[in-house]
Amino acid sequence: MNSQLKNGLSPAPTILSGTERMEAERSEADSSAGPEKIVPNRPPAPPRPESQVVADAKRRTFTAAYKIRILDQAEAAKASGAGVGALLRREGLYSSHLATWRRERQTAVQQALSPKTRGPKSKRNPDQEELVALRRDNLRLTEALRKAEIVIDIQKKVGTLLAWPLPTDLEAKP
Repeated sequence: MNSQLKNGLSPAPTILSGTERMEAERSEADSSAGPEKIVPNRPPAPPRPESQVVADAKRRTFTAAYKIRILDQAEAAKASGAGVGALLRREGLYSSHLATWRRERQTAVQQALSPKTRGPKSKRNPDQEELVALRRDNLRLTEALRKAEIVIDIQKKVGTLLAWPLPTDLEAKP
């Protein structure tokens, strides 16, 4: 009791030197790592994944071989009644992945079985051809309008010279 102070508190603990502290703090497992502790048939533990959130999140990408393998496994699980849910949980996938991949596979099969056009690809652009045809029609109609206006102007002058009366609706137009 002589180490306690009057208020009931113990004095500050003594400070150990570096080597004494290291010996005292070392765990028993560290100090007794002898050859009898090693298990020869045990495989090394797989590295733990990083638990930190990545600043730049990246989408997962799946190869075509992986998609086909998972689709085949899902069909086999569905046929055997084992359940597709277990497969999805094990692989970390969603059911929407399967739906999308099935749709992609179906379109790929349809494209593969569709007849292919032979020969070189056409370099003509239908929009460009239509634009050229419309411009040609515009020029032709503009020229026809110019000629019609010349004929109308000559008719007005001949009518004025011969004192023909002009219709009232034509006089209003300049």
